[in-house]
Amino acid sequence: MTPLLSLSKLIDAINEKIGQAISWALLASVLICTGNALIRYTFNISSNGWLEIQWYLFAAIFLLGSSATLRRNEHVRIDVVAGRFSKRTQVWIDIFGFLFFLLPMAGLILYLATPYALESMRNQEVSSNAGGLIVWPAKLLIPTGFLLLTLQGVSELIKRIGYLQGLVPASAFEKHAVTPQEEIEAIKNANNLK
Repeated sequence: MTPLLSLSKLIDAINEKIGQAISWALLASVLICTGNALIRYTFNISSNGWLEIQWYLFAAIFLLGSSATLRRNEHVRIDVVAGRFSKRTQVWIDIFGFLFFLLPMAGLILYLATPYALESMRNQEVSSNAGGLIVWPAKLLIPTGFLLLTLQGVSELIKRIGYLQGLVPASAFEKHAVTPQEEIEAIKNANNLK
């Protein structure tokens, strides 16, 4: 089990770094959206390329950030029923969900999206809109995002099984409730250490 736990830590670290990096895409998207609106209303000039880059950035945030969200256990779920059970039963519910819902769904989308993205890349697909951008990088985000989500699902499964064997504390996969002030303080402290 130790090699699997090491693999889980590696997957967690990769997805956390990708999640932190892709969070900057939100700022870029807001700046591009603002700049595009200002230019459009001030100079009456617009470009489909500016609109498409916003869509691409949103797709990147959603697809590449979902694995980091799963790692932090911050996906939307309804704990009204599961919250009444013991921690051990909740872990079994998670294992069932990963095995029968998350991993098959993510694997199927990965399987179906990969040829779709590769075909777009092979054809150097470009948007049909006037002034549009190349499309294949956005389509490549789909299998990339679902590969990361599949890997994170495997990592979460390993941690849950490790918990049942007494090798992993529940804190390794519980939701970490952090207030905005605590997050700001953590960022300040991290910047002071550099």
